[in-house]
Amino acid sequence: MDQTLDQDRIIKINIEEEMKSSYIDYSMSVIVARALPDVRDGFKPVHRRILYGMMGIGNSSDKPYKKCARVVGEVLGKYHPHGDSSVYGALVRMAQEWNMRYTLVDGQGNFGSVDGDSAAAMRYTECRLSKMGEHVMDDLEKDTVDMANNFDDSLQEPTVMPTKIPNLLVNGGNGIAVGMATNIPTHNLGEVIDGCCAYIDNPDIDTDGLMQYIKAPDFPTGAYIYGIQGVKDAYETGRGRIVMRAKAEIESGDTHDKIVITEIPYGVNKADLVKYIADLAVEKKVEGISYVNDESGRQGMRIVVDVKREANANVVLNKLFKMTALQSSFSVNCIALVKGRPRLLSLKDCVRYFIDHRHDVTIRRTRFDLKKAQDRAHILQALIVACDNIDEVVHLIRASKTPQEAVEKLKERFDFDDVQAKAIVDMRLAQLTGLNMDKLHKEYEDLQALIAYLQSILDDPELCKKVMKEELLEVKEKYGDERRTEIKYSSDEFNAEDFYPDDPVVITISHMGYIKRTALTEFREQSRGGVGSKGAQTRDSDFTEYIYPATMHNTLLFFTQKGRCYWLKCYEIPEGTKNAKGRAIQNLLNIESDDAINAVLRIKKFDDEEFVKNHYVVFATKNGIIKKTCLDAYSRPRANGVIAINIADGDQVVGVRLTNGNNELIIANRNGRAIRFNENDVRVMGRVSTGVRGMRLDEGDDEVVGMVCVNDPQTETIMVVSEKGYGKRTGIEDYRKTARGAKGVKTLSITEKTGRLVAIKVVTDENDLMIINKSGILIRLKVADVRVMGRATQGVRLINLTKKNDTIASVCKVMSATDEDEAEQGEPDENAGQEQPLE
Repeated sequence: MDQTLDQDRIIKINIEEEMKSSYIDYSMSVIVARALPDVRDGFKPVHRRILYGMMGIGNSSDKPYKKCARVVGEVLGKYHPHGDSSVYGALVRMAQEWNMRYTLVDGQGNFGSVDGDSAAAMRYTECRLSKMGEHVMDDLEKDTVDMANNFDDSLQEPTVMPTKIPNLLVNGGNGIAVGMATNIPTHNLGEVIDGCCAYIDNPDIDTDGLMQYIKAPDFPTGAYIYGIQGVKDAYETGRGRIVMRAKAEIESGDTHDKIVITEIPYGVNKADLVKYIADLAVEKKVEGISYVNDESGRQGMRIVVDVKREANANVVLNKLFKMTALQSSFSVNCIALVKGRPRLLSLKDCVRYFIDHRHDVTIRRTRFDLKKAQDRAHILQALIVACDNIDEVVHLIRASKTPQEAVEKLKERFDFDDVQAKAIVDMRLAQLTGLNMDKLHKEYEDLQALIAYLQSILDDPELCKKVMKEELLEVKEKYGDERRTEIKYSSDEFNAEDFYPDDPVVITISHMGYIKRTALTEFREQSRGGVGSKGAQTRDSDFTEYIYPATMHNTLLFFTQKGRCYWLKCYEIPEGTKNAKGRAIQNLLNIESDDAINAVLRIKKFDDEEFVKNHYVVFATKNGIIKKTCLDAYSRPRANGVIAINIADGDQVVGVRLTNGNNELIIANRNGRAIRFNENDVRVMGRVSTGVRGMRLDEGDDEVVGMVCVNDPQTETIMVVSEKGYGKRTGIEDYRKTARGAKGVKTLSITEKTGRLVAIKVVTDENDLMIINKSGILIRLKVADVRVMGRATQGVRLINLTKKNDTIASVCKVMSATDEDEAEQGEPDENAGQEQPLE
């Protein structure tokens, strides 16, 4: 019997359905009543309850501070049945000026710091409403918003604040609900109010129109917004990625530079940032940092990063932007409650719903004030009548046995209603004086004017809009301030060149195709005739064949023997010491296995349209063919390269030069002859053409060894080097001009002692010469040490070839070491930034 009764009490439930419904109830509770702000006032319930509770205990801005524990207790006991830490945490955040663009609570005591320090316990700290916090609750007592019962139905609390502050946009907000989250950036009050006024004037305004007023978020920590596209995406769709970058300046000192950071991105913990920068320096992940120190104080934030003497501060700073929170992103996800439901909102949606709310508040407040004024006018009418008939009124009241009887007699005699008659019975004798009679008439007239004005607000939508705008502009006038976060309208992506100083380097390519870049300062200068220093460590059958000076930001055009062109930035070439082997060029460029690089051009201004269209690439081949093509044809190479020149069978490219359209060219052959002619003798051709004859060669194994471009015949001379280490300089005017295609004139007297010609260069006294032989020995010497002599001489010994059958492999001219020292000391280089072909 008992068992049967127990079974009757058991209700069978499907556990899956119960879990679903329970979890949905829980998640909706979190979404609606905890984690997401309301679009109208921008508050979550806990913030709304804190402000309302503070107002309830008179904790306003003009009163003394009260203990935070007192406020938390008030809020917990009356409105918010959750943990005290959730209430105190929200209270603290509303007082933190690095979190809130405009603080709503005025805190006294330790409320934490931008270093991530937590606030002191609530028994130690004190608070009161800020002026703006009070403005959020203006007109709350005028039935402007709906009130709801608290958790135990003993009190009423507002469901939304009648705020004049567009708080959702101004102070932003973040929250994690169930299945959704919100992250809204802070904005400048003045800008948002201007945007709201623009919307009131033109409800059809679009995002671009609003962005004329609300340009971008404005974070309390300042710094920069880097690039505007993410902002536009967020304003149009509700989602976007805003890149923030710290405000940092480079201070030059006597011994080293300093990077001084004065503003950091919103939400970044300063102490963690400083520690992370120090860790990167210790672990050598960022080279060039000697010391990091946080010197922040009363004057504001100041993080100092000491840069080593030899390091480039700009490069270090850009690496810090890339690797640390000095550059961060704010992922906007603008979700808020609209009529109790979560919605993804655009900028216009946020403005529209706030203005709709202000309209509702304005109408409800006007109706409340109108009713109050009408009620008072109604009573004043009776008081004025009573004062005009004061003797009769006094007689009636005195003759009555009870107040209720007096009310009834007055109603019957003067046709008053209950409210009017009761007001007369309750009237004080002092109001019977003549002066107060005048006051009654004046008050009644003023009330009639007020009633007419309030009624016109309700009847005329344009007047209502005007009232709304005036109230918003009044708030802007009181609390509006300057924008703190500057907007950088440039791209928000890093430029690879930001990470490398534009230092001079030497690009070395070996015979077997190994490439590297080495700082020019690694090569020390020697006297003419020395034996040189050890160059690159190459394989037995390999040797350094080509040496090209460049700077890190140059664009290098690689030309192969088979006439193809490849594009590479100098900083993309692996770095190696003077003795390092380098890296196989096939790992960097898609070069065919039977092809090899044998010419490189350095282009500084590839993005300068005028430059690339007014300069030309001139090719010389082993068989004496020359071709001229506009540089613009090579400004967009593909990954697999492009055809640079159509090469005949058995021929190959030996020289490539960049010209300005009016240069003179000199081509030399192995047998010691050279030809000089103006480049205008060569017509401009397309990329895929073959070219025309530039020099007539001798019978046998003769071939072109090089081509030079003459820029200044007055200061430049022609340097020729033979395979056995002899060389000389000759004035350019010693080479008479001829038509292209001729045999040319003698440039070096070829003997068994000198060997045949291997290189021709155009040089000045300011140049150094780098010579390397096939055994890997390298020498650097001053060009000025080689005297200028006639065309038909043998020249002087430039390098001693100590090994039998050793020969010169490559010759390159570079800026002299003296010029390098001057450049390091800040002396201007006249040729700096000029686009010249590599020698």
